[in-house]
Amino acid sequence: MQLSVQSQKSGNVIVIRCQGRLIVGEETVALQAEVDKRSPESKKFVLRLAEVNYVDSGGLGALVRIAGSLRSFRGDLKLCELSKQVSQILQVTNLSSVFRSYDSESEAIAAFSEGSHTAEEAAPPSRKKIVCVDPSTDLLAYLNALLRRAGYEVFTSRHVSDAGTLIRVTRPCMIIGGPGLQANPVALEKLRPADPRIHLILLDPQYSTTEAEQAGSDLLAKVHALLGE
Repeated sequence: MQLSVQSQKSGNVIVIRCQGRLIVGEETVALQAEVDKRSPESKKFVLRLAEVNYVDSGGLGALVRIAGSLRSFRGDLKLCELSKQVSQILQVTNLSSVFRSYDSESEAIAAFSEGSHTAEEAAPPSRKKIVCVDPSTDLLAYLNALLRRAGYEVFTSRHVSDAGTLIRVTRPCMIIGGPGLQANPVALEKLRPADPRIHLILLDPQYSTTEAEQAGSDLLAKVHALLGE
């Protein structure tokens, strides 16, 4: 089922009710379009996810990116009435601390009036540095949040040329190349580190459309294994 979004304003808060699948593509575009349409009225949003039955890594990345954008304008994105699937995804990927979630719309709306703080995004003390490269801002937002919550210092770039500078400056222990680079062998070759101590992970071409819980747990397992953790 494609994503259906309906919104209404309650006081100075915009409530968006979602139904269906939150996946990269037309669905994330539809959600972003609804946020863009209503954001001139307010930067305070509540997203009801009771009827969202599937989220892929790109869809979760879109939520992270939208929340970050709203917070940069002193707003926020709060979640409410999480479906079992969404709740489990946030717990497994350790991204539940990125968002504040509530049992009902009324509680989430009231939280803005109470002056509650935005969700804590501070990562644990970083252990190692990772550079992520992919053209998709949603996927980069997902990888950034996932790896930061796992304790890594993360740097992201949409362009291989900029990634090269990041790699030289930050001297990471790992580079993660996203699926958006798979069709560009020249870019992939430039991404390969000359230093054998730097690990390279190339994500599967379908990574962005893989269910977010599976995508996150599989990637973290691979990262930990390569780094001997």
